[in-house]
Amino acid sequence: MVCCQDSPLKAIQMLWVNLIMDTLASLALATELPTEEMLKRKPYGRTKPLISRTMMKNIIGHAIYQLTIIFTILFAGLSHTHTHTHDGLMD
Repeated sequence: MVCCQDSPLKAIQMLWVNLIMDTLASLALATELPTEEMLKRKPYGRTKPLISRTMMKNIIGHAIYQLTIIFTILFAGLSHTHTHTHDGLMD
């Protein structure tokens, strides 16, 4: 049963992971200096989308690229590695 298994991470380990990940993200955001035009820019409205059209194109394009590479390695890669024989045993 899945419900009765122990968690792979204990509570204190999860807190450390959270602390480290949040610290690195904060440093990434804090190290970029604000430009003068950014400081003078008015805030976006509440009805504006969070992801712009350009961002969506980039996300979809990158996902297609990654899926192409993964499926190429998965399906065509096995035939080039010669690790499987016809009887299913390794060479």
